[in-house]
Amino acid sequence: MTTRILTRPLAAIGRPVLAALASVGRMTLFAAAVFSHILRPPWYFREFTHAVMTIGWYSLPVVGLTALFTGGALALQIYDGSSRFSAEAAVPQIVAIGMVRELGPVLGGLMVAARVASSIAAEIGTMKVTEQIDALVTLSTDPLKYLAVPRVLAATLTVPILVAVGDSIGIMGGWLVGVNRLDFNSTAYLRNTIDFLEVADVGSGIAKGAVFGCLVALMGCYYGMHSGRGAQGVGKATKLAVVSASVLILASNYLLTELFFSA
Repeated sequence: MTTRILTRPLAAIGRPVLAALASVGRMTLFAAAVFSHILRPPWYFREFTHAVMTIGWYSLPVVGLTALFTGGALALQIYDGSSRFSAEAAVPQIVAIGMVRELGPVLGGLMVAARVASSIAAEIGTMKVTEQIDALVTLSTDPLKYLAVPRVLAATLTVPILVAVGDSIGIMGGWLVGVNRLDFNSTAYLRNTIDFLEVADVGSGIAKGAVFGCLVALMGCYYGMHSGRGAQGVGKATKLAVVSASVLILASNYLLTELFFSA
């Protein structure tokens, strides 16, 4: 009896830990299965092109608007902070590196996660509830190959492009605020931005975008295919897909930053 009382708190802690580890293991196996199918035929180009349009082109407005206002707000904040040390001239350089290295990829990834992970999870979850996935199996079509692989591949390829476009728009937002609000010279602002940025800065942001896109699509597909029955199950899968994708984006962002810039 005494032993049971002592071990009860440990069991209460261990159950969620074991459940979390089991979930991570299932996600890892799912990701490995998706990656193993990418280079093996058949390839569904129609699904791939549709996913490119849905994930890439239709996400451009929200990513662009987010980057534009973030760049403008960043310029105002940096100017206010740097004015305390008489370093206002550093605003263009800091806005550029902040957008390209961190804010552009992370905010772009989070916006795509909010829009795309939820959409993928809801779409695939609804297909599971209405037994369309079972119909694919009946037609000798691998659901993983048909549903997950095109979306993961499309997100991995298109999100870096969104990040690059978002970086440009964010820097433009900082330029607009700097020239029209903070009285910077337009030519000098752009020159400082171009001279300060390096290829490694831009490349690291684009690499982050590829990783974030892959994570977003994987989470959407995973939770969609493991959705519970009914509308409640689809809603739960959608919520978990967005939350998991967002957390993984932030965690992987730190790991990638450590990898690229630890020196």
